[in-house]
Amino acid sequence: MSDTDASGVGAVRRRPRRLRRAAILAAAVLLLASLPWLWTTVAARGHLYAEADAPAAEVVIVLGTAVAADRQRPGDRLAGRLETAAELVTSGRAKVVLVSGDGGGASGDEPAVMTSYLTELGVDARRVVADPFGLDTYDSCARAREVYGVQRALVVTQSYHLSRAVTLCRHLGLDVDGVTAGCDGCGPVLLAEKSIRDYFASGKAAWDAARDRAPAIRSPADPAVQDALRG
Repeated sequence: MSDTDASGVGAVRRRPRRLRRAAILAAAVLLLASLPWLWTTVAARGHLYAEADAPAAEVVIVLGTAVAADRQRPGDRLAGRLETAAELVTSGRAKVVLVSGDGGGASGDEPAVMTSYLTELGVDARRVVADPFGLDTYDSCARAREVYGVQRALVVTQSYHLSRAVTLCRHLGLDVDGVTAGCDGCGPVLLAEKSIRDYFASGKAAWDAARDRAPAIRSPADPAVQDALRG
C-alpha cells in the first residue's frame, strides 16, 4: 500500500472518532445550557395546578405582560391570566389580587389595565392591589414579599411561564402554588415562540437567583395587601 493510500485510510478511520467527540461535546454543551431550565422545571413539580384544582390562598399574584394595541385593554395572554384570577376570587379560593407589572411598559400601563379589567370581571376594586414596579418575574416575586408582605399566594400565568415563576417565587421565600391561565387568542405558533423564549429566560432566572439580586426598584413596605385582606 502506498503512503498516499495509507494516509487516506487513516483519515477515514479518524473521521468517526472526530464525529463522536463532536457529538459528545455538543451533548455536553446542550446539557449545560439546559440546566437552568431543568432547575425551574424540577423545582416547580408538585406546585402546578389547573384552575379547577387550585388550592386556596388569601392572595393571588397576576404577572403582567403586554396590553392590547389600544393601551386600554389587556392582550390575549394578560386577559387569560386576569380571567383565571377573577375565577379564583369568585370561587372563594383567593381574597385579594396583587397585579404586578410594568407601570411604564412599552405597550402601556400594565397594572392599571389589569385593575380595570378585573373590576369589569366583577372583582371588587378594594380587593385589587397594583404594583407598578413588577418589571420582570423576579422583581414581581421579590416585591410581593419584601414590599407587600405576602407570604402565601397563588401565582397565575400561562403554562410556558408557570414553572419559572413558581420556582423564582419559592426561591425568594414565598410559599406559592402556580395556576395555569388560559389564552383564548393564542395560536400554537405564538405558544411555541413563548416556550422557546422562556427556555432561554431560565438562564437569567438562575443567574438572578444565584446572586440574590435586589429588585430593580426598591420601595418601603406597603400595607395595601394586608389592608385589603382586612377590608
